[in-house]
Amino acid sequence: GRNNFQFYTSKLNEIATRHVQLESGLKEAIQRNELSLVYQPKFCLKDGSLTGIEALLRWHHTELGPISPVEFIPLAEETGIITQIGHWVINQACQQLAEWNSLGFNGITVAVNLSARQLKADIISTIEVALAVSGLPAQSLELELTESMIMGNPQESVSILSKLKALGLTIAVDDFGTGYSSLSYLKRFPIDTLKIDREFVRDITNDPDDAAITSAIIALAHSLDLNVVAEGVETQEQLNFLAMQGCDQVQGFLLSKPLSAADFLTLLKNQSKPQPIWFDLIWFDLIWGEAYKCHRQNQPIKKAPRSL
Repeated sequence: GRNNFQFYTSKLNEIATRHVQLESGLKEAIQRNELSLVYQPKFCLKDGSLTGIEALLRWHHTELGPISPVEFIPLAEETGIITQIGHWVINQACQQLAEWNSLGFNGITVAVNLSARQLKADIISTIEVALAVSGLPAQSLELELTESMIMGNPQESVSILSKLKALGLTIAVDDFGTGYSSLSYLKRFPIDTLKIDREFVRDITNDPDDAAITSAIIALAHSLDLNVVAEGVETQEQLNFLAMQGCDQVQGFLLSKPLSAADFLTLLKNQSKPQPIWFDLIWFDLIWGEAYKCHRQNQPIKKAPRSL
């Protein structure tokens, strides 16, 4: 139009070109076998045992190489391809865990992230088929939904989550604390687990506000008989704090990076070996810290925290 001017740079053209490449590539990614899953372990803070895994999607484009989920997941949501990809993820995760179960590795769960579009699609039949085809018990599958997703339409979410829960699987609220959950609805949702967002975990040892929020989430979850998982644990100090607060499970790079199926199988085979060093350090740090504090106050040493 008239009376205006616009800036143009070659960078804008590069961005537009890449967007088109990624959009067209996503439509063929499954057929080209470019998608894969990696599995990040979750560990129990009480005894250091492996409790489950979170299935994370990866995309290696034939021409562009590895594409970050931060880049392609929003695009898949925007174009609607996320529903098809989500179905593939659920089927793949169920088949993989069923395969590990057949090798004698039982007692672990696999968590799969759901998108808002998937929740509105026929997610019930999708999961029923995936469980039937793989032979995986429903209690071995956990669905993760973000706080903002289920609060977008809380009444509808209660209905859908109740149907999912009736299948026998477990439900977790991911990134808890970053949305706007109503505590009254939180009580009504048929959920099993709250996951503390990594943004809070990152600074819990040097930011009193994040420490207070994290402690409050753990206390709230336990008062509602919910499990608590902290994600993004990267330092021993963060792990020790979470143990002191009674957090149930943890995941993060300190414990294990996301692993390929082959590498995770190796981890499963090594589970009978002695407790990992990070677990030993929790005991050392907490007991030593309690002993030192009691020594300074000339008091008898107390027992280890109840959470351990």
